Amino acid sequence: MDSDLMFVTGAALLALSIPAIFSAISDSRPPRAAAIILLIGGTLVVIALSHKPGGIALAEIPDIFFRVIGRFVN
Repeated sequence: MDSDLMFVTGAALLALSIPAIFSAISDSRPPRAAAIILLIGGTLVVIALSHKPGGIALAEIPDIFFRVIGRFVN
């Protein structure tokens, strides 16, 4: 798996886990599934960052997203 794809997948999972955590807490139930998704997304982001030699700058993040989306659209 490409490090850009791992980063985008991990970031998407992190973004989806946050509303799930708030929903579980507001319903007074433990956020088990949301916590697992949060751990998987965080792990993917950390692995992607460790595979890039210089790391990822904040200015590169939109370009990474568009490159990954462009690969699937074309």
